[in-house]
Amino acid sequence: MKTLARLVPPLALVGALTMIPLTTSTLAASEADTMKELDTFMDVFNQVRASYVDPVDDHVLIKGAIDGMLAALDPHSSYVEGSDYNQLRTTTDGNYGGLGLSVTMEDGAVKVITPTEDTPADRAGIKAGDYITHLDGQLLYGLDLDEAVEKMRGAPGSRTTVTIVRPGRDKPFDVPLVRAKIELRPVKWEVKDGIGIININTFSGNTGAAVESALTSIDKATGGKPLGYVVDLRSNPGGLLNEAVRVSDAFLDRGEIVSERGRDKRDMQSWSAKPGDMAHGLPVIVLVDVGSASAAEIVAGALQDHRRAVVMGERSFGKGSVQGVSEIGQGKALRLTIARYYTPSGKSVQAGGIDPDILVPQLSDPDYKERKVVREADLRRHLVSQESVKDEILEKDGSPDPRFTATAAELKKKGVEDFQLDYALKTLKRLSLAASGVPAPAKSR
Repeated sequence: MKTLARLVPPLALVGALTMIPLTTSTLAASEADTMKELDTFMDVFNQVRASYVDPVDDHVLIKGAIDGMLAALDPHSSYVEGSDYNQLRTTTDGNYGGLGLSVTMEDGAVKVITPTEDTPADRAGIKAGDYITHLDGQLLYGLDLDEAVEKMRGAPGSRTTVTIVRPGRDKPFDVPLVRAKIELRPVKWEVKDGIGIININTFSGNTGAAVESALTSIDKATGGKPLGYVVDLRSNPGGLLNEAVRVSDAFLDRGEIVSERGRDKRDMQSWSAKPGDMAHGLPVIVLVDVGSASAAEIVAGALQDHRRAVVMGERSFGKGSVQGVSEIGQGKALRLTIARYYTPSGKSVQAGGIDPDILVPQLSDPDYKERKVVREADLRRHLVSQESVKDEILEKDGSPDPRFTATAAELKKKGVEDFQLDYALKTLKRLSLAASGVPAPAKSR
């Protein structure tokens, strides 16, 4: 993980003081205003200690004040301690006991960002945009996010029932689940019809190495002659920046991968690819959807901007901010938004997301039209959006694309369980034939 110390080099303070023309009187006035605000805080703190109907521990009041301060910033800044600190560590450790959900809090309700693939929540059909209102009949509304997550986690094998409210459904419904050890296997791969499919579920500590290993294994499995690669980043909530850089580098031979800019416009850092494309210049399609966020968007944006891959699917989540995690005591940490990241073309995806080159809905999901999805732009106090975006899947004349009208039932009869992946594979075959100079087979009409 990134730490705040990395962003504050030894001479940063000196540089700032020499560049900002503040007078002594200006600084004094600012300090005086700050002291007045702190005096107000202490007045409220002392009155609560002295007069609240029940005695309140000082630690509870201070923790609440810190939480309130960070809640006024953006949805991704927080202060954690105790069990919440341990939960934060599982983000990079890669395993925990629970249901396999990435969630956020919206107006006091728990809202699903995405289920992690091949987990109890995913297998039970919980979808992005669902609201979880009850756990074993107990209302979750009003809890903070860490409390709600703590209740959903538990010993592998333990049973629980979640109550789901899904936009487009008339009534809430219960989903029984058995908690499991969520081992975030970051990468899975297979070869289908000569095409390597690399499914990246998260960006934890060994994702980059696992993708490199997958590329090598696919090369061997195809006798060194794969037609190309589909990189599946759907429902990938992100993770570590350095792993996103390493994954992008596996497909790039040169050029910038990502840059980040902090509060000071001069505080910019970038990462570039090293020579050597492990995919040997073969066609690549990257699949994204509303659950593709953060590090997943870095990879999609880098390959898209360098025209190294065709990005396909639906507009991604739009989390274009960087969080630094700084330990500030034993079992305590501050997670603070410290920068925005930018794709090689200089685009910030914050709140806007990655727009695919080819918009393909997930027709295999029977609820995809009615189901309301949640993106970064839907979260309260999100960082300012950089661009306007569209969701419509239209041809140039404004009419719906006739290729995307099949129902989930019709596709299932044809043996298509995953329309987006099926469409990507067929498209990659056409790209491979075009690259080899072989004409595509004629279509019967």
